[in-house]
Amino acid sequence: MDYIATQMPEYTVVQTTIDTYAKSLDTDYQIKLTEFNTAMDSYKIEEGGLTILQKKEKQDAILLMEDGINKFRNNGAKLIDIKRDELFRPLYKKIGAALQIVAEAQGYTLIMQTNESMVYIDATTDVTRSVLTQLGIEIKE
Repeated sequence: MDYIATQMPEYTVVQTTIDTYAKSLDTDYQIKLTEFNTAMDSYKIEEGGLTILQKKEKQDAILLMEDGINKFRNNGAKLIDIKRDELFRPLYKKIGAALQIVAEAQGYTLIMQTNESMVYIDATTDVTRSVLTQLGIEIKE
């Protein structure tokens, strides 16, 4: 199904949207990192003139920023996966509908997706070309 999705005209828009989203997350991350580094540099410069209470307050604020950065970094990949699923869902829905039409037309009761675990598959039973044709996508050799 992934190969079929990459052949669909919508694929480029979906992939570009995902890439743009990932870049915006990276930009936000870089901003947070710059703010953190600025706070650390400021603390190092001011540390000698601060009271114990002021040091504690600044350290707590820096630790809170660091925690926020770590959470943002950890959630970034999850957010991209969610966006990818959201954007690819309509493509896979189209593929599923075309696959159903092809399966019924060719009398299949079961169609499996190939992967690294498959040891052998008879090329005459591969419905990829039929699904691409059903979707109106020209097959590129």
